[in-house]
Amino acid sequence: MRKTLYIVIGPTASGKTAYAIELAQKLKTEIISADSRQIFKEMNIGVARPSEQELQTVKHHLIATWSITENYNVARYEREAITLINNLFTQYDDLVLCGGSGMYVNAVINGIDDMPDTPIELRNALNEELNTKGFEALLEELKMKDAKYYSEVDKQNPRRVLRALEVIRQTGKPFSEFRKNENTSRNFDIKIIGLQRSREELVKRIDKRVDIMVNDGLVDEVRSLSAYKSLPALSTVGYRELFDYFDNKTSLEEAIELIKIHTRQYAKRQMTWFRKTQNVNWVDLCSI
Repeated sequence: MRKTLYIVIGPTASGKTAYAIELAQKLKTEIISADSRQIFKEMNIGVARPSEQELQTVKHHLIATWSITENYNVARYEREAITLINNLFTQYDDLVLCGGSGMYVNAVINGIDDMPDTPIELRNALNEELNTKGFEALLEELKMKDAKYYSEVDKQNPRRVLRALEVIRQTGKPFSEFRKNENTSRNFDIKIIGLQRSREELVKRIDKRVDIMVNDGLVDEVRSLSAYKSLPALSTVGYRELFDYFDNKTSLEEAIELIKIHTRQYAKRQMTWFRKTQNVNWVDLCSI
């Protein structure tokens, strides 16, 4: 009998963690995270990592397993996640995968193209350029060297842009040439559950979550990572806004408001991505 992987997707603050835990409890199984930020040990409050109580309620995997200083990418995630899934299927008939990182979810569903490894020196050089020249300069380089991928990439996500430039500089070829878009068959069934809420409710949940993060110590968490602010993992919502505050570019109040605005924009981009995913059973969640 084939095994089944239940995948819970949806925008940030939609309630994926609580839904996945309830589902895993019903199935008497474990959860694999598909979150490109929660995988880093140093990032906790700002990435809405499940609480200690939630992590103890149901066993989670691929959370806080890598350092922001390590070269982690979606290709590594696919290898790690599929190995883990296959191992867990020796114990369970069903598993739950939960996360809002579209590329990570897609890598599990369809596989990912085999990208060349790049030296850490090249990655460090690009991080330095991001810090000194700014993100717009790197976006322009991508546009010039690979217009096709530039038209598709999330231009608010420095990690994806830097990864493409790593491959381009290493190989001298456009990043898009390595993306064959050929799906990989899996030896298990996949059932996708998409969570959605009204725009008004999601905005309220996002704003409330950010306020809770700040009360829980987000500013101190980000300040503790200031020495690493040039790393791609930290060029993300909830961190870059506070780095600007520390650099006296904004006030704390402005930084917090920008986190809320940028999180709403990120949620919109997530839904745009997930709407393109096939065979999703969409669930409308109402206020509780």
